Amino acid sequence: MDTPKVFESEYRFCLILWENEPINSTRLAKLCNERLGWSRTTTYTVIKRLSQRGVVKSENAIVTSLVSKDEIQTAELEELMEKTFEGSVPAFIAAFTRRRRLSEADLEEIREMLDKMAEGKEESAMPGDDGKE
Repeated sequence: MDTPKVFESEYRFCLILWENEPINSTRLAKLCNERLGWSRTTTYTVIKRLSQRGVVKSENAIVTSLVSKDEIQTAELEELMEKTFEGSVPAFIAAFTRRRRLSEADLEEIREMLDKMAEGKEESAMPGDDGKE
């Protein structure tokens, strides 16, 4: 199953949800008002829209995510890679490193991830990735 598309404002909403779930929708609306400046009705509209797309679930006024932060980030990155770099990881890395200098620690982490992938351990190649958010 493909990860549903989540737009920028919806992603900011999801960040709040992931940090606090499971959460009562009234409390979630208050948090969205505090952090995003949203009205209660805006929050409820986003909950409904994301529920329809299979991103969140709202039952008995309790909201939980159905899609993890990692899944959303991975889908967004894959879309960016295809759209901007024609699917080329080397082109993406070249563009990224043109503007940002990588520290020795960053380079070492990347080397370790690549080594794990080469060894067939790619399911947990991301640092700190234990499948939970």
